[in-house]
Amino acid sequence: MAAPEGLLCAWAAWDAGCVLGHVALTRTGHAMAAEAGLPPDELATLSRLFATASARRGGVATALLATAVAAATADGLRPVLEVEDGGAAAVRLYERAGWRLVSSREGDWTTADGRTALLHTYIAPAGAAR
Repeated sequence: MAAPEGLLCAWAAWDAGCVLGHVALTRTGHAMAAEAGLPPDELATLSRLFATASARRGGVATALLATAVAAATADGLRPVLEVEDGGAAAVRLYERAGWRLVSSREGDWTTADGRTALLHTYIAPAGAAR
């Protein structure tokens, strides 16, 4: 898998030589910045956050999210992200951490079940490393 365009940094969670999860921060494009209502140079996009099935409910995703948010805010950037509507567990994670929904739009692709993707843009709380 190639590194995402505009990669700023990335982290992986490991246990006994096995990857448990991953998260990355990238530069934010103009379209997402417009949805968030801030200039791109004030934002960092959180991407590729995942936890393996065996690591779910173990705090791995929460720890990776907190690490990425702390790094972004330490650099004076506010994190934003997009999540597909089918990611209910991810949405719950972000909303528990205080992230706020700022926009929703149809994607230009279809999900595995054949529906048009619905993408939600979230922004992290201002100045909070959560």
